[in-house]
Amino acid sequence: MKIGNRIFNTENKTYIMGILNVTPDSFSDGGRYNHLDQALFHTEEMIQDGADLIDIGGESTRPGHTVITDQEEIARIVPAIEAVKKRFDIPVSADTYKSPVAEAALQAGADLINDIWGFKHDFRIARLTAEYHAACCLMHNRQEAVYQNFRKELLSDLAECVQIAQKAGVPNDQIILDPGIGFGKTLEMNLEAIHHLEDLHRLGFPVLLGTSRKSVIGRTLDLPTEQRVEGTIATSVIGVMKGCAFVRVHDVKENYRAIRMTEAVLGREIHG
Repeated sequence: MKIGNRIFNTENKTYIMGILNVTPDSFSDGGRYNHLDQALFHTEEMIQDGADLIDIGGESTRPGHTVITDQEEIARIVPAIEAVKKRFDIPVSADTYKSPVAEAALQAGADLINDIWGFKHDFRIARLTAEYHAACCLMHNRQEAVYQNFRKELLSDLAECVQIAQKAGVPNDQIILDPGIGFGKTLEMNLEAIHHLEDLHRLGFPVLLGTSRKSVIGRTLDLPTEQRVEGTIATSVIGVMKGCAFVRVHDVKENYRAIRMTEAVLGREIHG
């Protein structure tokens, strides 16, 4: 698939989406990169460490996060998107579920919309994604972790997201699916979703896995946020083995090395 000016071989490789939070209250790195110079320095660092695209977010979506206005979110991410696009030759993703923010991000040059509600919160984002010929990542989410058949409903929920995108005119080759680890799921459900990532391939789209430093790792290993690198790497390796096309991570260097090694063992073409 094509994101920005880059072609991604989503069937045979696993690419890294580096996380750039330009927000003061992110659960993992809040406040570290909410100044433009710091954001650009970290972006350069992630690219050098092996990031293939950069995901820029302006509002924390951690449990108990503070909801901010659209204008405040725009004021955070648009300068970062513009600066990254101007300085670096790398595709940029905008992490938002609000159409005014998505529109501003796309106007600023974002190549992909990463929506934690899979276009279900604000249908207009789907139309904007199509109008700007952008790619999208549709994440599974629910208000409550209540299911009759978790694995079956995870797929049916994501199929609904795909239908919204298709109806709006987003081409199939511009759609990525995310199982939504840490969103609308219990600890056991999160582990089950990771264990059965291959289920998502039935829908016929590339899969992105986002587990980086999340509570599923913290609760499993009883570790604070800053000590969850190894747990994240373990899930990234599982992601490669389960055929994920992308992993979204904070610690790019460590995950890049683990992914390269896993791809080599599996006999896949590895990153240069």
